[in-house]
Amino acid sequence: MAADIAEQPAGYARLLSTEHAAAIARVAAVVARRRPRHVVFTARGTSDHAALYGAYLTEIRLGLPAGLASPSAVTVYGARPDLSDALVVGVSQSGGSPDLTEVLRTARDAGALTLAVTNDPDSPLARTAELGVDIAAGHERAVAATKTYTAELLALLLLVEGIRAGDGVLPADQRAALERLPELAERTLADPTPTQLAPRYRFAGQLVTTGRGYAYPTAREAALKLMETSYLPALAFSGADLLHGPLAMTDPDVPVLAVVGSGPGGRSMGEVLPRLGERRADVVVVGSAEVEGATRMAVPEVDERYAPLLDILPLQRLALALALARGEDPDAPRGLKKVTATM
Repeated sequence: MAADIAEQPAGYARLLSTEHAAAIARVAAVVARRRPRHVVFTARGTSDHAALYGAYLTEIRLGLPAGLASPSAVTVYGARPDLSDALVVGVSQSGGSPDLTEVLRTARDAGALTLAVTNDPDSPLARTAELGVDIAAGHERAVAATKTYTAELLALLLLVEGIRAGDGVLPADQRAALERLPELAERTLADPTPTQLAPRYRFAGQLVTTGRGYAYPTAREAALKLMETSYLPALAFSGADLLHGPLAMTDPDVPVLAVVGSGPGGRSMGEVLPRLGERRADVVVVGSAEVEGATRMAVPEVDERYAPLLDILPLQRLALALALARGEDPDAPRGLKKVTATM
């Protein structure tokens, strides 16, 4: 897991290279020409959080309604939704989950434009879809996904921004900003804070993660990593939903990991953090700015769209360090396999 985490800056550079960026641009141009009226993502596990990020990007940057499909509607209940004007995107590291493949097959039969975003361009999911994006993350050693998750995020970002451009080619200023990501990721991974924090939560009984907007998928993915590797019950809430009831469970014995960016989503957390302070919750903030009363895992300040590619890195390292502090093996979580086949 440590090796996979360390490879992420190189993975960003690889996807941003001329070869891979041009391939994604070609797919984006095809989608732009087809002019879908709405976008449906289908995914499981970690990839579901990448898909949620893609849905936020789609609605905010493209102005198209977007949502996440329920695969069981197709595979268990036999539903055949009318997706004739949709772009249906399957997001899967392995591309081997039968239910996701069935959703794409059903969508294509219904006239949808289908796209697979996967680390295996020869997988069943990729062969079923009309279009494909290779996230080019390379072999992932650990069961808990890290570098494939961030590769999915970056691939979806390049795809959506390419569709917005119309011809798949990103504006020069945006391209220049993205070119900084590998160096910023290296800097983020060099911070020792996540490892230093791990002993603080060695005996925690439960934990809450939270964020809004683009940060919400990060909060969900962080909770999953903690549950996978440390077997620590972790509940993820949007900042808004946290105030609608779950806030009552927070107290000094329930740590809160809050992802707080510098854009609109981060600013909206301004009403959440004081409420956590009132509860005397143990708050750790992931973000570029200091927050009064909270410990911080620092990340460089970037456009809020790009922040998920950096925010998740210290949280992955915290999950790894905490698993080791609790005497667990994060490379072999009990009961889990690298590829989970569901129907």
